[in-house]
Amino acid sequence: MKRRAIPVAVLAALAFVIGAVAGASSGGAGESEVRAYAAAWQKGDWATMYAQLTTATKKRTTLLGFADENRSTLATATAKESSVTTGEPKDVGDGRWQIPVTVKTRIFGTVRGTTTIRTAEDGDATKVVWTPSLAFPGLKPGQRLTRQTTMLDRGTLLSKDGQVLAEGPTRTSAVPDVSSEVVGQIGPIPPERALEINSLGIPPDAQVGTSGLELIFQPELAGLPAGTLTAGGRVIARSKGAAGGKVRTTIVPSVVRASSSAMSGRQGGIVALNPRNGAVEGFAGQAFSLLQPPGSTFKIISTAGALDAGTATTKTVFPMQSGIELSGFRLSNAGGEVCGGTLAQAFAESCNSVFAPLGAKLGSAKLVAVAQRFGFNHPSPIAGAAQSTIPLELGDDLNVGSSAIGQGEVQASALQMAIVGATVARRGRLVVPTLNQAVADRTKASDGVRAIKASTARLLQQFMIGVVSGGTGTAAQIPGVTVAGKTGTAELRSPSEEPEDTDAWFVAFAPADKKRVAGNAVGVMFVGAGAGGETAAPAAQTVLSAMLAAD
Repeated sequence: MKRRAIPVAVLAALAFVIGAVAGASSGGAGESEVRAYAAAWQKGDWATMYAQLTTATKKRTTLLGFADENRSTLATATAKESSVTTGEPKDVGDGRWQIPVTVKTRIFGTVRGTTTIRTAEDGDATKVVWTPSLAFPGLKPGQRLTRQTTMLDRGTLLSKDGQVLAEGPTRTSAVPDVSSEVVGQIGPIPPERALEINSLGIPPDAQVGTSGLELIFQPELAGLPAGTLTAGGRVIARSKGAAGGKVRTTIVPSVVRASSSAMSGRQGGIVALNPRNGAVEGFAGQAFSLLQPPGSTFKIISTAGALDAGTATTKTVFPMQSGIELSGFRLSNAGGEVCGGTLAQAFAESCNSVFAPLGAKLGSAKLVAVAQRFGFNHPSPIAGAAQSTIPLELGDDLNVGSSAIGQGEVQASALQMAIVGATVARRGRLVVPTLNQAVADRTKASDGVRAIKASTARLLQQFMIGVVSGGTGTAAQIPGVTVAGKTGTAELRSPSEEPEDTDAWFVAFAPADKKRVAGNAVGVMFVGAGAGGETAAPAAQTVLSAMLAAD
């Protein structure tokens, strides 16, 4: 009996200890709600935070109002929603919990404080009683966070070779003819950007970049504002600020001059792009912002999709005809010409009667997928640039076929089509454009995700060489240089009977070499300017020649 009593006594003592520890570690009422609130705060999960609030609090504040209050307070502090870190909640009695909170801000550094949360019975549970002063650590009841900031000197824009494009309050330039084309403007904060600019700590009366390089490099040129962060008149953080820095861009003045000359005052855009590193060496017109149907330049994408999917090969032979019927509607070749033959021949002559049914055979899903791999339906890497688009669902054969020849609802910028050409030149790896020379210097031709197979890119290069050597793009020829290109003539209205009824496009790169990735690509778009081979191809030749001379 004695031998058996000892373990019983030990078990009893152990049970007592476990119970004591459990009792000591268990918090007061509402602990699970407070912990859930604190954990969700770190994630910016306003819905989960709101779920922990009392019914009375929810009657005073909607979920939207709760989220807006928290977001706007963090924006005042120049903090992101994911910049909050909460510590271990501590029960201090009387339904109150203290939570250590750390907030990392953009201009005020790291702000630390303690937030005291009050709980109250809410039916069968205990919930959090919320007020706006809980949106940031260190605020007392009834207080809101406020900020006063001023901007220091704006930074300087430089060309690739170090010439000043814009500096000082008046944004003066050493090459005014170049800067007038690419620098853009500074002005009052646009209403649609007010929330974004506010979150950076920039005062509402500041001048910011609104177009061109001033917009693209706004964060670097603006620097960091100086000022104070206050709670109820009490300063809780300060920022010394920093003046904007010098930004060396990828801009090559001679290429900009050539682009501006090639535009000749026409509506549209031109982009000169280095396929090896994505450097935008020059642009003119509405190169980034204007979207238009790309016409037959889109056949680069359609052909890539057909080759990658095996829908067509170099051995496929297409019938010679002047048009094709899809879904009961006839699509004709330009000028009603008869063409066909091999894929290379059809590409050189830009046969709608080949590529419309080829796109329909490829199908909506695959055509859209390959377009997206080239950058369609994705935000542009260039700040403020428009997003080129293709509908996710193209519909019947007619709509798919129309999209395959760059008509229908396909919309592209000159920048996007320059990317398409440059991606072919880069052996099928997607080119990510940049105007920052430091980024370009770190980029290699072998970098980047693969948009299409390398073998497909090599075939497309040969097809594009055929366009310039003996197809629709002979006006882009450069003596002694192999140029690869593709024309596009997009109908703005049907039937198109006058030059102003069509957009003229040309995409090209040079030198088109089997061993080395070309260092020069261009995308040209002229609105209502007739046929691509007649008006856009000569412009592309002018810009490519300037790029080659600058190498």
